[in-house]
Amino acid sequence: MKSKGWGPRQTKGKLPGFFEKARATPVWVFIAAQNFPLVVASRGYSPVAVLGLLERWLLLFQSTGPQSSISAALELHRPNNIEAIEFAETEEASSIINEQDRARWRGSCSSGNSQRRSPPTAKRDSEVKMDFQRIELAGAVGSKEELEVDFKKLKQIKNRMKKTDWLFLNACVGVVEGDLAAIEAYKSSGGDIARQLTADEVRLLNRPSAFDVGYTLVHLAIRFQRQDMLAILLTEVSQQAAKCIPAMVCPELTEQIRREIAASLHQRKGDFACYFLTDLVTFTLPADIEDLPPTVQEKLFDEVLDRDVQKELEEESPIINWSLELATRLDSRLYALWNRTAGDCLLDSVLQATWGIYDKDSVLRKALHDSLHDCSHWFYTRWKDWESWYSQSFGLHFSLREEQWQEDWAFILSLASQPGASLEQTHIFVLAHILRRPIIVYGVKYYKSFRGETLGYTRFQGVYLPLLWEQSFCWKSPIALGYTRGHFSALVAMENDGYGNRGAGANLNTDDDVTITFLPLVDSERKLLHVHFLSAQELGNEEQQEKLLREWLDCCVTEGGVLVAMQKSSRRRNHPLVTQMVEKWLDRYRQIRPCTSLSDGEEDEDDEDE
Repeated sequence: MKSKGWGPRQTKGKLPGFFEKARATPVWVFIAAQNFPLVVASRGYSPVAVLGLLERWLLLFQSTGPQSSISAALELHRPNNIEAIEFAETEEASSIINEQDRARWRGSCSSGNSQRRSPPTAKRDSEVKMDFQRIELAGAVGSKEELEVDFKKLKQIKNRMKKTDWLFLNACVGVVEGDLAAIEAYKSSGGDIARQLTADEVRLLNRPSAFDVGYTLVHLAIRFQRQDMLAILLTEVSQQAAKCIPAMVCPELTEQIRREIAASLHQRKGDFACYFLTDLVTFTLPADIEDLPPTVQEKLFDEVLDRDVQKELEEESPIINWSLELATRLDSRLYALWNRTAGDCLLDSVLQATWGIYDKDSVLRKALHDSLHDCSHWFYTRWKDWESWYSQSFGLHFSLREEQWQEDWAFILSLASQPGASLEQTHIFVLAHILRRPIIVYGVKYYKSFRGETLGYTRFQGVYLPLLWEQSFCWKSPIALGYTRGHFSALVAMENDGYGNRGAGANLNTDDDVTITFLPLVDSERKLLHVHFLSAQELGNEEQQEKLLREWLDCCVTEGGVLVAMQKSSRRRNHPLVTQMVEKWLDRYRQIRPCTSLSDGEEDEDDEDE
């Protein structure tokens, strides 16, 4: 490679190749080493130091081997400064950058842009470096033996690091540099906001003036006066501290449930090799909650529900519980469970609505990715036809080359494989097949900014049917999810006394132990909810779509004229591990003694005197 602007040579002795003139003028030198690009930034440093740092990097490269495509940027400062070696995994970095670009282009999982365009191409290496927060690994100046010992220590620390660890360090750097995206990426991965820096992590960061052992993201936000970040971090910490869902109370049972879910996942043989769950499980809040004192009930609901989501879906927009008949007389009020504010919120909410836990180990995400990959042709055809029809329904007539469709589809596939990546409508459609049951999403119509500005349609509300399975292979009892401003929540009901005498326009013979929740298939304006990913043959008028819903769901019409789907659950028939988990969680509140007012205490004393 021919370089420009080389300054006069200021050191004695001959050095091989381009190192001969690497002192005076800053220059980027690109070296090809076993097809892995190594970028050397020489900024007024001696050629000997450049060679020394290169030798150290090559030692590390040879010892670690090509485990992943690595781009190591050696930023060489001026004399007497500490050299820093920055490591970033190129493939992972580029995938994150591409995902962010495409998310901005498509509106990610929340903007619901109906116009389809081919996303922008990948950035050049130099542009990626500007967007991706790299972690500086310390390099000490000293003898060759000292450098080797120090570098081996750094290598050992690096090898122990997991993706979440790197995201945490990126978030720490993000606070210092004022980059909120790095914090959001760490939050989206499910990282602990209260996590503290260790001595090894401080050594890797190599900025003693910024990072200290024991510091959290909150400490760093205070030190660098990041008021906007501090508000977000403190809110997140306070929410996590105040919440208590069943999965948090008994970690041992929760882990057993996760293993049970993994064991119940199987892959169908044949052309449509989709994964599916063998167990039908529906999570409901226990009726025993109503036996608790009012003050304890209030505390329980504060800790298990997301009050903000509940308010947005109930009050700001009449999306759930808008029918007094359903919410009160038919005991079908829906409650929004608190969920992690992470990119896995869709998967978490699906498992919360069924098993009552999070997808912490990405078991459901892996099944989602494998199903999309192994059944790509089936889902791709549905997705392509649906996107074309949806765009045309808004008057957008355009055509894409097959390469552009394939590129968009590859992006959807990539999202499924990345923990913390926001998911789209297609992924909900696939999840309905994994569950073997319909998914009903009640969501806000418009995606808005934090300032309340409308940014576009969300496109999530509607019914997702497992249309690629045989009807006989599926259950008709759906689950319900809520969608608000880029976030999914499980919508669950409370156990009731069964169908009993409540009557909803149909005469059913049901067990008293069975809880039936009536989920509306129309919105507050009595318009039928959209059925997503219908084929050209299945598309039709509202009457035809209602007929299709009746085939895949147990439907009836209430006395008030509301078309509903019946969700059935039973405590006795529910999975025993879920029942145990809920009982242990409920015992926590049974042991709470309600606060007694002063007047009540005085009355008790008067009764004793008598």
